[in-house]
Amino acid sequence: MYYSTIKKYDIADGLGVRVTLFVSGCTNRCEGCFQPETWDFQYGRPYTEDTQREILAALAPSYIQGLTLLGGEPFEPENQRELVKLLRAVREAYPKKDIWCYTGFTMDRELAHGGSRYCEATDEMLGLLDILVDGRFILAKRNLMLRFRGSENQRIIDVPESLRRGAIVLSELNE
Repeated sequence: MYYSTIKKYDIADGLGVRVTLFVSGCTNRCEGCFQPETWDFQYGRPYTEDTQREILAALAPSYIQGLTLLGGEPFEPENQRELVKLLRAVREAYPKKDIWCYTGFTMDRELAHGGSRYCEATDEMLGLLDILVDGRFILAKRNLMLRFRGSENQRIIDVPESLRRGAIVLSELNE
């Protein structure tokens, strides 16, 4: 897996001050994407054990609320297989910090069992998230007034509650 950047003090991609990892590789290729260079699976730098240690160290300060994964596309199967290891490490080291993930795929279709982006890591990866912002960015539905999302079709999902109920439960942040 490759990544384009790590932001250590991000306030735009989730609640509070966050560490944000932008992975490389995306097959969605949404029109109007704010960083199309990350569509290339080999854009940026290789993700290594040192990268994971850097992210874990950046999460240490008490004022950091959590981790956010963006892309590119975190839920491309080749990215999931690496990211699930990072998420396990974050949960072990920082059980009180939250984890957000942005994906152009939908939780109840592409990421569901049998969906086009479902793989052996998907269930575990979803189970390690607190919030999933799902759905492709659709330029015709762009709304700059929305919080934490770019187009009106995208949803902010409470993942633990959705998994408990077996149905999508939207976060109050959708309001």
